[in-house]
Amino acid sequence: MEPKGKKILIADDEPDILEILEYNLTMEGYTVVKAKDGDEALQVAKQQQPDLIILDVMMPRKNGMDVCQILRSQPDFADTRIIMLTALNDETNHIKGLEMGADDYVSKPISPKVLISRVNALFRRTGKGEEAVLKVGDLQIDKEQFIVKYQGQDIILAKKEFELLALLASKPGRVFLRHEILNQVWGADVIVGDRTIDVHIRKIRQKLNIDCITTVKGVGYKFELGTT
Repeated sequence: MEPKGKKILIADDEPDILEILEYNLTMEGYTVVKAKDGDEALQVAKQQQPDLIILDVMMPRKNGMDVCQILRSQPDFADTRIIMLTALNDETNHIKGLEMGADDYVSKPISPKVLISRVNALFRRTGKGEEAVLKVGDLQIDKEQFIVKYQGQDIILAKKEFELLALLASKPGRVFLRHEILNQVWGADVIVGDRTIDVHIRKIRQKLNIDCITTVKGVGYKFELGTT
């Protein structure tokens, strides 16, 4: 298979899982690098600058949640796609992972086909639109470079936060329905929890520190920059 030109870091303390995922992703055309614990994952990520990182939640030294949070605090990894692997298949852990900045979740036992479909879906949704740079008042969103500026200052957003903000800001005043947001930001082939959008909206509001996203109860959200 012709290489896809994307590099993926897999971090898991189970050698069998590393081997299986490396084999399947390599066959799909991806370049794979590996780490066996959280500290090594951070080191390899810094050295290799992967396009996507797959993190096991339960790893020694630093768990996947901690690694995700550390990576998201660094500008070099603000836009890097992150998938969490977990046997903790409950809503609380999923929400915590999203709050740490994860883009998606895959539950153990892992189906390589499911994981590959999630990886491919994340790479398909680049967040690029017809306009390279979207400007709304003092807010500037560069869809090609994944840069957000407000009043000239950089705002660091996780990838899904960026895509959600770009969608809402693309049509100020328009109410986007919840199912519409899920389809356009996460895709119809990705299953996410009902509170996924709420978690991301809350993080965007915190990071922008401006009143610009209005909740329309029972319907969806709309972008209105300048409201107070």
